[in-house]
Amino acid sequence: MQASNGSLHMRGPTAHLAGAPQQAPADTADTANAAVALPPEAGEALAAATEPAMTPPKPTLTPTEPDNAAHRAGRRASDILAHDAADDWDLLFSAVLTRLRSLMAAAPVEQLETTLADCLQALDGLQALRTQRRSRDIEGELLRTDRALAATRAELLSARQGERRAQHQARHDSLTLLPNRSGFSERLDDALRGDERTAATLAVLYLDLDGFKPINDRHGHDAGDELLRVVAQRMSRSVRKQDLVCRLGGDEFACIVSAPLGREQLSHIASKLFEAVAAPLQVGGVQLSVRPSIGIAVCPSDGDDASTLLKRADQAMYRAKRRQLGFAFFDRRADS
Repeated sequence: MQASNGSLHMRGPTAHLAGAPQQAPADTADTANAAVALPPEAGEALAAATEPAMTPPKPTLTPTEPDNAAHRAGRRASDILAHDAADDWDLLFSAVLTRLRSLMAAAPVEQLETTLADCLQALDGLQALRTQRRSRDIEGELLRTDRALAATRAELLSARQGERRAQHQARHDSLTLLPNRSGFSERLDDALRGDERTAATLAVLYLDLDGFKPINDRHGHDAGDELLRVVAQRMSRSVRKQDLVCRLGGDEFACIVSAPLGREQLSHIASKLFEAVAAPLQVGGVQLSVRPSIGIAVCPSDGDDASTLLKRADQAMYRAKRRQLGFAFFDRRADS
């Protein structure tokens, strides 16, 4: 599309405005640089806004025609926004606005002034719409990011909770809820590596239930499991808060006694455990009873590591079982 003096020249995606006084040849390069590259849609929008005022054969503009031109320009501008123009759209807008304003300042023409002002207003509106859309896009992206972060936090929390449950289950007996052999070894190692004064007076008690197998065979595994749960509860109530009761497996239990005052206090604790476990109990309407045998090993006289202490407490337990002693301390000569 081409027009005479005071018209807008359009060639494909390139548009430039004419009508200002011609510059000297030395300024030709500057004039060429002032031409602004527009998308085809933007060129058509500007042509639609300016055509009624700049085509000589058509009648003079009436007061309502500039409004119609601005309306068409705004509608076409909305279409351009809907199709999301090139990434450099902001730079393009700035260049177009600068060129149009410089044209109006350099060569104001009454017939062009209203239409060009409307075109500028349409472009300003389009810029505002695009800015508003970008703001909404950013807000939407932030909202999606917040939701994604919340979902990630929830998944991480669930994974951590699952890991804690798995670690707890790996270290505890599912029947009695006491620490199992793995948990016992870990706690004993920690106690031995701790305060030297605590480790120097630490003792391990090994407990086995005499007569449990016949009860389990005669009354069934459910009765045997219930008996083990009752024994675990009685043992936990019979020791001090700083002591630890564990189930090693089957009908075997162990206890870590921290900082005992001597053999006398250890004997008192072992007697309480014996009496608590040996007391009759009711399981499924049947009265049952078992007799425990307890072996005791003291750190450091009987050993200074977890495996040695447990082994020697086990040896003392078997001597107590053979001799029906109830409980016995490890003795190197008797248990060798």
